[in-house]
Amino acid sequence: MADEPKPEPPPATAAVPAPPAAPSGAPAPLERAALERVLARAAELQAAEADPGELTLTEAQILDVGNEVGIPAKHLRQALAEERSRVEVPVERGRVAALFGSATVFASRTVRGAPLALFEKLDDAMQREESLRVKRRFPDRIAWEPRGGMATEFRRIMNVGGHGYRLARAEEVSATIIAVDAERSIVRLDASLANVRSQRIAGGSGVAVAGGVTAGVLFALGVMAAVAALPVAAGLVGGYYIARSHSPQVAGAQLALEQMLDRLERGELQRPSLISGIAASAGLRWP
Repeated sequence: MADEPKPEPPPATAAVPAPPAAPSGAPAPLERAALERVLARAAELQAAEADPGELTLTEAQILDVGNEVGIPAKHLRQALAEERSRVEVPVERGRVAALFGSATVFASRTVRGAPLALFEKLDDAMQREESLRVKRRFPDRIAWEPRGGMATEFRRIMNVGGHGYRLARAEEVSATIIAVDAERSIVRLDASLANVRSQRIAGGSGVAVAGGVTAGVLFALGVMAAVAALPVAAGLVGGYYIARSHSPQVAGAQLALEQMLDRLERGELQRPSLISGIAASAGLRWP
């Protein structure tokens, strides 16, 4: 029996080349947080080397740039509004601020409403509830100052209306409002308490000096040194605590600004009726 022809083997399949291996020492891919830091730093370096005239961009150009890199327009408008509402206030790092408290406080929030309507509500609340008066008006900012007079001082001392008047003694209170879009605005409130801190420190210093003077008189009269030194110690301790009493003032002013923004956000800053205003002054509740 003749040998049958053997079937030919199938043609060999061409080998698929393996992907090229990453060269040794190649940097690892960046995570999102690292990528954001790199882009921010690159923009900072570019800004440092560029001509100042080349850095001016309109809002439309900024939105176009953001669209190219995939940043939604609403986030860019929010960032633009926050930048425009930013107030340059030097950060206190000295011993006075560390010991006795800051001279400035601020609060910021995005709320619903147009700037004009929000300015009206804040102005009414600052004048009616905090006994302030308008100091200066700008297109995007209002500054208030304390209102003088015996009647105003009586209201603060007696806490008429129960508002606390935590901003009534501030050197200046201001509101900056920038529209984010047709429905939202950035509201920033600032309060300067430099005058209040100076008064507290001056009062504490006066008590300390009085203790020293009293001790000097006792020494001159021949009183025992141990007894004569007591007014010095009492003056130093009392003066320190008087000066330190500025810190609760700072906390109270900060809380007042935050509460004002809370009410503005919830739509509670409305001009009260005559009857409800009289009831509030008398400490009563009117529906």
